[in-house]
Amino acid sequence: PICKALKDMFAKDLPKYEYEIIFIDNKSKDKTRENLRLLCKEDSRVKAIFNIKNFGQSNSPFYGLFQSSGDCTIFFSADFQDPIELIPIMVHEWEKGHKVITTIRTRSKENKFMYFLRTIYYKLIKIMSKEEIIEHFTGFGLYDKSFIDILKTLNEPRPLLRGLVAEYAPDHLEIKYEQQLRKAGKTSNNFFSLYDAAMLSFTSYTKGGLRIATFFGFTISLVSFLIAIMYFILKILYWNGFIAGNIPILIGVFFFGGLQLFFTGLLGEYII
Repeated sequence: PICKALKDMFAKDLPKYEYEIIFIDNKSKDKTRENLRLLCKEDSRVKAIFNIKNFGQSNSPFYGLFQSSGDCTIFFSADFQDPIELIPIMVHEWEKGHKVITTIRTRSKENKFMYFLRTIYYKLIKIMSKEEIIEHFTGFGLYDKSFIDILKTLNEPRPLLRGLVAEYAPDHLEIKYEQQLRKAGKTSNNFFSLYDAAMLSFTSYTKGGLRIATFFGFTISLVSFLIAIMYFILKILYWNGFIAGNIPILIGVFFFGGLQLFFTGLLGEYII
């Protein structure tokens, strides 16, 4: 259905453009590959990349951008959650000179609670990030060939497209839209895949985790040291009446544990 919708859209709204449609399949276990082969056989403008395994929602589209041959490339999901009606708008803005055009989800017809959690996540990343992270940007957008050439030189082992756009295309144009419901199929995302994507943003563009470890470790060590001094003074003043028991051992464990956490965070700062 998405292939037919794209062809109709080009015929109606962008008739002067030549185009190619590239599908990326992450090792589907249904009849997707069989259907894609038929589409490719029927129309030479339709192409497909068959991954030998599921490389994830970050690596696959990033690699797919490199396989395009057009003057610009538009990436979007094939489940109609990204409205293709925005494609002509993006192309017209590209004609005006914009090299990178991003789309921002201002509303979504998906689960309201999930959208709320994503909003909180983006806010946290934005606060802690060293770069201006784009909120509610999934990668759906237009990328000029010159920008894709820049991405090819980066050799990113675990690329995060929205982070790279924010870093290397700070003057990108933003278009707002409402995310639609999935028209067919079920998402393959689960807690672990979503966690992996979230942590990729967190570890790639923030030092928050390291600094939390550093500050938390320092605080634990400082409090443990002050309590140790207090216990030492009390023991000196009330030698016979003050029974410390196993408390000094616990204080020592917390003190040295805090020191280890502090220096782990500090070491991470040097490595980065």
